[in-house]
Amino acid sequence: MMASSTSVTTTMPSEKLFSGGRIPSLDGLRAISIGMVIFAHLCGSRYFVSLVALRRDLGNVGVRVFFVISGFLITTLLLQEFAERGRVSLRMFYLRRSLRIFPCAYAYIAIACLLSLAGWLRLEPKDLIHAATYTVNYEQLRPWHTIHLWSLSVEEQFYFVCPVLLCIVGPRRGLWVAAGVLVLAPLTRLGAWYLGPELRWRIGTSFQTNADALAAGCVLAGVRTWLWAQPGYLRFQQSRGFLAVPLVALGAAILLSFEQPPLLLVSYAVGMTALNLAIALIIDRCVRHPSDFFGRLLNWSPMAFIGVLSYSLYLWQEPFLDRLSDRPINWFPINLVLTFAAALVSYYVVEKPFMELRRRIERRLRVSAAPAVTAPAPGARRAADATN
Repeated sequence: MMASSTSVTTTMPSEKLFSGGRIPSLDGLRAISIGMVIFAHLCGSRYFVSLVALRRDLGNVGVRVFFVISGFLITTLLLQEFAERGRVSLRMFYLRRSLRIFPCAYAYIAIACLLSLAGWLRLEPKDLIHAATYTVNYEQLRPWHTIHLWSLSVEEQFYFVCPVLLCIVGPRRGLWVAAGVLVLAPLTRLGAWYLGPELRWRIGTSFQTNADALAAGCVLAGVRTWLWAQPGYLRFQQSRGFLAVPLVALGAAILLSFEQPPLLLVSYAVGMTALNLAIALIIDRCVRHPSDFFGRLLNWSPMAFIGVLSYSLYLWQEPFLDRLSDRPINWFPINLVLTFAAALVSYYVVEKPFMELRRRIERRLRVSAAPAVTAPAPGARRAADATN
């Protein structure tokens, strides 16, 4: 499904926010994110440029954009459900997430397991256990074919925590908790650095050291209605001064390239948080202005489709973008073609059918739960579809 280019009002009603079943511009932003990850992993492939400096940093920025988008999208949906119903259905939330995330991921893990048994790649039992339990981000020595699942582990851990926390403390206190995470996450990074070398490998992959990226999206979802009611903020979004935001993001991304103190510690303390907040502001502007030049680019059908395909692309790029392998399937551009081919198969054979199954189950549960004379809320299906 393509992203819509319909504009959004400051009142943020569901009919406007989920125009056409998607939040405007998010799929285009996902396309840029997966593009960064793929380009970073292509670097060093045979017949492709090396650009060693971009391998780690560009991919990390792309993943960080995914994190902020996830925090924003999931919190927006939860807050909308809370506003409409006065509560959040944990059963429905985890049903939606399970049918959205698990089928493609476990299909990839199952195929990787079979290839390992056949001797075509090497995976230890512990690697498969970490992959299946979404704890790859706490595995120190990770093989190439499952190393990328660390970011999916972080997101799954966020899905486990966020709705439960919202149910316990409510939206207002939940916003304060998210703001607190923005302050505490840099301290966890610095703490891991100073407490000893045995903990440093977890910085940047563990949930607690990445939580501020997700929290930045959560805070944006919580304060966006208020922000959109501030004339000064709206003027800033459309002024030349807003160019400072991507420049801050660029500066913070450059800080990520330093691997030794003191600049490394500056990145841990303020650089990553500045990058997360800059990404959140950029997301907000793109969602609010989908009809300007950049918004039209993000909502352009081919760009939006790559964003829709981004989950399958992220899963399946790893086997083909192995720069240390000299197999022909890892040569450019063969590896890029095979990545897209595998992602398309994953999307149409696994991901899309399970999304349709999810929609059918949701419709059935909604009808069975609703009074006989009550029709479903007009924006309910669109809100559910936005999690695709």
